[in-house]
Amino acid sequence: MNMKALISAIEAIDDVEVFGRVKSVQGLLIEIVGPVRELRVGGRVVIEATDGHHLGAEIIGFRDGHALCLPFGELGGVRLGCKAVFRRHDGSVNPSEGWLGRVVNAKGEPIDGLGPLPMGATSYPLRQSPLAAHDRDRVGEPIELGVRCLNTFATMCEGQRMGIFAGSGVGKSVLMSMLARNTDVDVSVIGLIGERGREVHEFIQEYLGEEGLARAVVVVATSDEAALMRRQAAFISMSIAEYFRDSGRRVLCMMDSLTRFAMAQREIGLAIGEPPTAKGYPPTVFTELPRLLERAGPGKPNSGSITGLFTVLVEGDDHNEPIADAVRGILDGHIVMERGIAERGRYPAVNVLRSISRTMPGCVPEEIRPTLSRARELMSIFSDMEELIRLGAYRKGSDPNVDRAIAIFPKLEAFLGQQRDETTTIAEGYAMLAGLIAEADARA
Repeated sequence: MNMKALISAIEAIDDVEVFGRVKSVQGLLIEIVGPVRELRVGGRVVIEATDGHHLGAEIIGFRDGHALCLPFGELGGVRLGCKAVFRRHDGSVNPSEGWLGRVVNAKGEPIDGLGPLPMGATSYPLRQSPLAAHDRDRVGEPIELGVRCLNTFATMCEGQRMGIFAGSGVGKSVLMSMLARNTDVDVSVIGLIGERGREVHEFIQEYLGEEGLARAVVVVATSDEAALMRRQAAFISMSIAEYFRDSGRRVLCMMDSLTRFAMAQREIGLAIGEPPTAKGYPPTVFTELPRLLERAGPGKPNSGSITGLFTVLVEGDDHNEPIADAVRGILDGHIVMERGIAERGRYPAVNVLRSISRTMPGCVPEEIRPTLSRARELMSIFSDMEELIRLGAYRKGSDPNVDRAIAIFPKLEAFLGQQRDETTTIAEGYAMLAGLIAEADARA
């Protein structure tokens, strides 16, 4: 630890102990009586449980002169009268270059068994405010994702924020691993929020691999952890990404998933008595989502950027449920994965007709735009006529465009599909697509 980091750590030590006592415990909500005038929302509390362990908690509100807290862990051992020590400092993290290749929890503690993490000199608040709009640079050049269907039909730019909307079991985790390994960035920060423990290990060891992990920091909060931990995993992921952005890096911040972040915030909001609104989500969910997502994006001029890829789990394949609808309005585009495509064996199961990148019109070369428009037109024609074609109700020769769409469809499907270990550049994808469209239009 260097001198600046040491001084920062010393300044974080509380010189005066302010404490209270547990007054009541109801569900997950802990009510603490004490000198609440010294406290603020977001402050940290350490409760000394009767079994000897110390339980961390966060102040989420006040009621009748008492502090309302939610725990970061299990409530076992907490009883009335337990001492609760209030910490002066809110949550923060001190990332450094030594965090690359490591796996941490929502508190920034290592969970990979590789020893302690080196602390950086600068402290980053977990609840950092986004950069002001007028301080941001514009989005950068097109960014190589390595995934053919996205590079060609949903081209992303450096500093853009995109959502991946998918139901369960359509190959979302595999697509995430392909993007984490193949995207042309300096650093990846991957937040696994509310995932199953088995899937976390599988994602890191099998999908991400040593090469992908070497340039990444992985933040994990599994589904069995407290709501505060799951929510904080998203905040700390963004804080780590901001550290690397401020050091001039091109950062990819991936979160899987925003839906589980929203569910964690729903638990917190309902615990303190917020009214449930759309599908049981309280108002703070729709306040916290833009605060989190706006932290990604271009940095200040001549600094780094945070390109964001955030997954949204759509319940029952309903792409218009409240969280999906809210996120779609915040981000700069969306990638839609569909069960029907996965069921016919094409992966990634991306519906390119329903996917859109809002920065694409400004970053696609003029000469390729007619090819993209023609490809979309032929896919749309086939989609509209598919049922009639499958039933045998369409007669070949009735419409030349439909005939072309039928002829090219298998080749377009093969083009859009991709093996997990395969990678394709933007230029290669455009060239392959141009060849397919030229061949289709050459048919009389």
